[in-house]
Formats: sequence, C-alpha cells, structure tokens
Amino acid sequence: MRYKGRFGDYGGFYVPEVLIPVLEELEDAFYRFYEDPRFVAELAQLSRHYSGRPSPLYHAKRFSEHVGFRVYLKREDLLHGGAHKINNSLGQGLLARYMGKTKLIAETGAGQHGLATAMIGALFGMETKIFMGVTDIERQSVNVHKMKLCGAEVVPIEGGTGTLKDAINDALRYWTAHVTDTFYLFGSACGPHPYPTIVKHFQSCIGKEARQQCLEQIGKLPDMVVACVGGGSNAIGIFSGFLDDKDVRLVGVEAGGKSVSSGLHAATLVAGRVGILHGAKAYLLQDEQGQVCETESISAGLDYPGVGPEHCLLKDTGRATYVAAEDESVLDAFAMLTRTEGILPALESSHALAYLISQKGKLGPDTVAVVNLSGRGDKDVSIVEKHRSLADLATKTPRH
Repeated sequence: MRYKGRFGDYGGFYVPEVLIPVLEELEDAFYRFYEDPRFVAELAQLSRHYSGRPSPLYHAKRFSEHVGFRVYLKREDLLHGGAHKINNSLGQGLLARYMGKTKLIAETGAGQHGLATAMIGALFGMETKIFMGVTDIERQSVNVHKMKLCGAEVVPIEGGTGTLKDAINDALRYWTAHVTDTFYLFGSACGPHPYPTIVKHFQSCIGKEARQQCLEQIGKLPDMVVACVGGGSNAIGIFSGFLDDKDVRLVGVEAGGKSVSSGLHAATLVAGRVGILHGAKAYLLQDEQGQVCETESISAGLDYPGVGPEHCLLKDTGRATYVAAEDESVLDAFAMLTRTEGILPALESSHALAYLISQKGKLGPDTVAVVNLSGRGDKDVSIVEKHRSLADLATKTPRH
C-alpha cells in the first residue's frame, strides 16, 4: 500500500491476505483518478444534474425561535435518493466504472446507502447486490422496495442481530470470493484503508459548500457545526470544511438508544474502547472479553458498534466533541422540526436536532449553529407511528 491509512493511531487495514491486493488496486485507482480532469468533470456534471448539488443552506426560523438561537440546515435531504449517501455512491460508482469493474456490492442499515448504490448501479448498468440485515429489512421496507425497483438484489442477512454490523461482515466475505469483477462500494467513513479517505473525499462537498454558504448568507462562519454519527460519513463530510477553523465547534451526536447507562445504545465514541472491527483500528463497543456488543437505536443508520478512524482522532485531540441523544429525545426532535418547518428529518439526522434542542437556554440568541440534515424522514414515518401517536406528537410541538 502506498499509504498506511492512519489517523493518529487509528485506521489501517486489518484484513485477510486475499484482500490486500484488492485494496492496493483500489488505493492506486483512487489516487490516479480523483484529480484526473476527465473524472473530476464527469463527477461534477453528474453531481449537479443527477444528484442535485449544491444542496441549500436553510435558515430554520421557527425551529430557531424554539431553541433560542439561529439554526441553519444543510439540506442533504433534498438530494436524489433523499440523503447524503448519493455523494459517495456516485463518486465510488464512477471510480468502479473507470477501473473496469462490472458489478457492485454494498452494505446498508437504514437503506439510504443501499438505495444510493442501487440507483448508481441502474445509472451505470452494473449488476448490484445489497447486503442488509433482516432486522433492518423489516424496519426499512420502503427503501428495500426502492432498491429492488432499481434492479438491485437485496441479500437478507440473518446472522447476529440482523443489523448493519452483520451486513458488513457478509459483504466482506462475499467480496473476498468475487474480487476480480466486483467493486465493494463501502458506505461509511470506516472500514479498512483506503475507504475512510475515499468516503471523506466524496462527502467533503458538504463541508466545502456549507462553509461558503455561511460566508455568503450569514456573513461569517458558524459557532458550531452539528451532525449525527454512526460510521461517520455525513459528519466527516461537513466537519471537513471547518477543521481548520478552530473557533468553529464541531459536535457529533451518536445514538443513545434507551440510555448509555443501560447499555442499550450505539454510542461508540461516548462509551466505547479501542479495538479492531471491519478492518480498522478504532473505538468500538465491546465487552470485557473483547467481543463486539449488540447495539440498540431507533435509527437503523446509527445502529452500529464501530466508527470511522478520523472521528477517533478528532475525539482524542479534542477538535470535535461527541455526545449521545436518546431515542425519546430523537422522537421529540423529529416532531419539532416537522411541526415548525414542515420538514421531515430522518431519524438519524434527528439525533443532531435533539442535541440542539438540549442546548435551549444554554446558548445566546446570536449563536449560529449549522446542522447537517443528512436525510429525509419519509422512510421513518412507520417507525415513528409505532412509538408516538399523532396526538402525542402534537402535544410536544408548538403550533405558533
């Protein structure tokens, strides 16, 4: 490998020997093409006319009135497919085509990355398999149907807890046996090198746009940038635009589940310890024997016991702060944005909104917070309905 893929002590590539040449091929292709004028031009054209970039920065005035400070939403939910995942899937899918690969595989939790990959498979005429845990298939059935409509095969994974961790395990096993013609389109900023670097690159458009939009629309940089964190792709995407702006506070919000103290959560950076998972050294949720713990979250996209290596470094250096939002506060945040702005946020993104609500009365009215609204909540309506009646939602949100 040309590079070690290290973020401080984190990252690397802890994989079976059979995958080393494949990762070397991927690393070589990425560094050969990512600045290639033809590749850059084609990606820019597709990002604009297929995905819908740039996404707007929206001042959520009524939501801001509720929390007592100025909140701006980076509207990744408006992109084709309904989430930020299309940024990375389009970039990696184009890279796969330049490499001469004919088949795509991907893992998915909430289904947004699976859907984005299925759409790119259809766009480029590539056979596509999506590995998805049976638990997630049940709670994200709408996205499963959309993937199939795009021509993808959805492979149900019954092992373990039937969630994202298990989907990644099976996707990696499949890839090991099909490396010649198959490209593994990894969805988050974790996994073995070079995936954290590749995913960050293709998601960095979020942060670049948001920074410029703040300067143009607000006249200054924000005081804080907030994003939910599962594996960490949307967060590292928007954080990347502000890493050098030391006065901008970066806050990642993990899945607190029932509560961190109960152990029923997916708050890896809040409560995890360093170990190795899915080919990289990072914080992860593990027991005293080093076995990976089961996770719990109302959000399928954050229901993961690991996290990207760069987030681990940002935590250790103090450049970013990581907190957890519990399911009940997430449901409140989902309702609040929907009733105040008419915008349905994904349950993943609702974790970031829940943090902002928790800061009510703690921040001055001139504080400017930018939150990455990483996806829309159409896919989550049935989940919300199971937990909250419309009457309950109405009592928790203002009408005026």
